[in-house]
Amino acid sequence: MTRLAVKVDVDTLRGYLEGVPRLLDLFRRKGISASIFFSFGPDNSGKAIRRIFRPGFISKMLRTKAPSTYGLKTLLYGTLLPAPLIVPSAPDIAARAAAEGHDVGIHAWDHVYVQDCLAKISKQEYLELYRRAEELYTELCGAKPCSAAAPGWQLSHAVLEAEHELALHYASDVRGFAPFMPVFEGIEYGVPQIPTTLPTMDEIYGLPGIDDVTLPKCWLDGMTEEWNVLTVHAEMEGISKLTVFENFLNMAKALGTEFRTLAQYADEAPLPRGKIENGRLTGRAGMLAVQSKENKNAG
Repeated sequence: MTRLAVKVDVDTLRGYLEGVPRLLDLFRRKGISASIFFSFGPDNSGKAIRRIFRPGFISKMLRTKAPSTYGLKTLLYGTLLPAPLIVPSAPDIAARAAAEGHDVGIHAWDHVYVQDCLAKISKQEYLELYRRAEELYTELCGAKPCSAAAPGWQLSHAVLEAEHELALHYASDVRGFAPFMPVFEGIEYGVPQIPTTLPTMDEIYGLPGIDDVTLPKCWLDGMTEEWNVLTVHAEMEGISKLTVFENFLNMAKALGTEFRTLAQYADEAPLPRGKIENGRLTGRAGMLAVQSKENKNAG
């Protein structure tokens, strides 16, 4: 039986206020538990314009029709408009996700800052940012968080050291093919990594042959791993592409797909040691953390 875990990244205020409730309604109708990672603090999406010189950034913005997908206000937050706080704007939404049994974790306090400035963020600063999100999470969900997912799949020793110090159950910081225990630049770390295995919608939407009709089958055809993980974004799959995402879920369920959470993967999957490298993926601007294929090829 094919396994699939749906991972939801919540990056913006609009995605949180509009996309997350719609996704929660969809998951409830389909009887699916997902792994949902919230950006808790300021929506500084307007500052993402600094990525404009990264290869592939402009083409991605055009393919995904960013202004209509994210909304004009979102693209101005943190620059021409003040950066609003995301989860504090409507705490009941995050609380609902936890109450309905989803696997809820921390994406970031300030998503854009962590993604774009990670190289200069020390372990201490990362922990300070994490604990701001942790405090709010604990207040809303009644327990401390036990998982994290790096914004933009950006990773550093500081983050891996912090995750180890926090004794997280698992992290989902990389792209790859199977759960593993991370080795980064020769150093072993103790928190399991559950990688995203499938391409995200914003990476492939608008490429030749990929549209609203063909995208679900593209994902289904890509579910060739033992531990498949699809990352969706509340801003896309939760709003303008909700119907496309629902079509995919219907097709996957019709094929007998077994839906799991990342937390369940961390409990059930074998966890061999695996290297993390910096690499590129089609449709994704800039470098990101990827699982080395050494072990896969050796197997």
